[in-house]
Amino acid sequence: MTYKTFGAHLLALLPLAFAQAATHTASTSLRLGERVVTATRSEKTAFDTPATVQTVTAADIQLREQARTLPEALSETPGIMVQKTAHGQGSPFIRGFTGFRTLLMVDGIRVNNSAFRDGPNQYWNTVDPLGIERLEVVKGGGAVLYGSDAVGGTVNAITRSRDRYGEGFLWDREAYYRISSAEDSHIGRAQISGSLDREFGFILGVSLKSFGDLRAGHETDVQRKTGYDEWDGDFKAEYFFAPETRLVLAHQRVSQDNIWRTHRTLYGDSFHGTTVGDDRKLIYDQDRELTYLQFHSTHQDCAVEAIHASVSFQEQTEDLLRVRSSGARENQGFEVGTFGASFQLESPSPFGRWIYGADYYHDDVDSYGRTYNAAGVLTSTAIQGPVADNATYDLVGFFVQDDIPLGDRFNLILAARYTHAAADADAVRDPRTGLRTSISNSWDSGVGSGRLLFRADDEDHWHLFTSASQSFRAPNLSDLTRFDIARSGEIETAAPGLKPEEFISYEFGVKAQYRHVSAQAAYFYTDIADMIVRAPTGNMIGANREVTKKNAGNGYLHGIELSASYQFHPQWTASGWFTWMEGEVDQYPTSAAVKRREPISRLMPVTGQFSLRWEHPSRRFWIEGVATVADRQDNLSTEDTRDTQRIPPDGTPGYAVGTLRAGWNITRDISVTAAVENLSDEDYRIHGSGLNEPGRNIVATFRARF
Repeated sequence: MTYKTFGAHLLALLPLAFAQAATHTASTSLRLGERVVTATRSEKTAFDTPATVQTVTAADIQLREQARTLPEALSETPGIMVQKTAHGQGSPFIRGFTGFRTLLMVDGIRVNNSAFRDGPNQYWNTVDPLGIERLEVVKGGGAVLYGSDAVGGTVNAITRSRDRYGEGFLWDREAYYRISSAEDSHIGRAQISGSLDREFGFILGVSLKSFGDLRAGHETDVQRKTGYDEWDGDFKAEYFFAPETRLVLAHQRVSQDNIWRTHRTLYGDSFHGTTVGDDRKLIYDQDRELTYLQFHSTHQDCAVEAIHASVSFQEQTEDLLRVRSSGARENQGFEVGTFGASFQLESPSPFGRWIYGADYYHDDVDSYGRTYNAAGVLTSTAIQGPVADNATYDLVGFFVQDDIPLGDRFNLILAARYTHAAADADAVRDPRTGLRTSISNSWDSGVGSGRLLFRADDEDHWHLFTSASQSFRAPNLSDLTRFDIARSGEIETAAPGLKPEEFISYEFGVKAQYRHVSAQAAYFYTDIADMIVRAPTGNMIGANREVTKKNAGNGYLHGIELSASYQFHPQWTASGWFTWMEGEVDQYPTSAAVKRREPISRLMPVTGQFSLRWEHPSRRFWIEGVATVADRQDNLSTEDTRDTQRIPPDGTPGYAVGTLRAGWNITRDISVTAAVENLSDEDYRIHGSGLNEPGRNIVATFRARF
């Protein structure tokens, strides 16, 4: 698809570029009236927040978009591209960054840990979207409030809680089922929630998921070895000492089995010239468990008006089975146990409202690697697995924010954070000698931010906002000690001596909100300094090139996001969004120690979406058409061109995909939804992915509460 073709498709979107309905029918790209907490650590409407914020609700995930995974629940959000290395693995690119340069939280607790690797990774898939009440998406730098990694954006997955209280014991049961033709999949969830008077409530849910081989568009058709199984469970109990004071205990688990990365195996499919791997097997199993205890108290009549405190333990495991073309087998993996503790206080002051606190996370990491010959005989036990064995990693942070009203029109938010990070790894493979060595290092970072909101008119319909925010990412164990496959044909080895990456994100935007019209537009620019990039060493390890890491990446990224909708009739709403971005960073394109400024890897292509929705006056029935258009992405870095199993030699082709979906609320507690996705059965893939998206796909869901 050429820019000219893309422009023709985009013409339908342009008349809507400055409007979006602020009603319950608004698309997930913009709900300015909803209250959010992640952007400023305090409750504000999205309209009053001096940042680009979007929300995705449980209704969007389960019924409107019928999302299969948490990353896919973000796929209709402007500025986000969801790359998929495998059907069970998805990694959102938020404003050009992904992996450990985006931060995922669950109920305010970091999911990111020190084993997260560079580029797309699969860990966002270990959060069950069916247990989520809403996703709050904050674009741009968030490190001042949430610490290392929050560079491209921060996503807070707020989980479901008991929503109905009364006298005596009350309880509800809920069932959800989703079936999909192109995925050959079945997803089910059973949930029980209850309450005792107005003091105690609980929710308990179990999700079972089975995915067959994914059928792509008409040219590729069935993609072999792409199916997998998953089961999820979650529990939350809340005890209210008073209406504004509660104690929360929660536990959740996600377990995924037999997720193939087929693009590196002989079962892969060539797409517009991509190469096919020769491994016989490449299979991941992964699990995540989180248990936490939280205390929340608000509206206190004292110097400290609000208290939020949390203690958590999280465990993430990853196991890889690789069978090479020779029949030799490799088993490797890691287990990360993370203890977390945090508190946040809120106090009024003559200069505004203070929010201040601290957080602490400690990782214990065990890692293993074993190899077997074709006869199944153990030939070696590695010093480490993908990351160092017998390692620890600590993050300690202190933050303060002041929300200052400046008259009736302006609101200024100033914030700062100090962070100390430390890594100790006892078992690391020295890339030169192959012998065991150790690494110990620590870093200190101080960052600040300023955000300004201006209420431009007396009727409070137009808000202008701007911000400047420093971000950082401390080197983690994956940077320092990784010995694992990187891109196609590359092995990444340890890189001690790294220092934190530094970023400054600037944003200028406007928001408008009327009864039937609302809008959001933003320009963003990120200055990149000391970014950790892969650098070829010139050495070979077997048949693979050795790469390590250096603080050599200086550059920039900038772009434009528009979200819009207009309820032009009581039953009709038109919505749309548009994203454009570009950026460059210094890289080492060859084995020589010579840097060259190149495009940022896997940059989101120009993308737009348009939807038209009709809703019955009774609100019991709705129907919606959605068109998504993406341009060809051929602005590739040298690393992109080397990733021959995922990115075609001439770049990833553009696409235009249409979806028709409808829903029927049979009663207040029973609803069904059906959709036909990819109406034209187009054979396409998201840029940088290892497999193609579903072809023509019939999806149906059923939800009942009783």
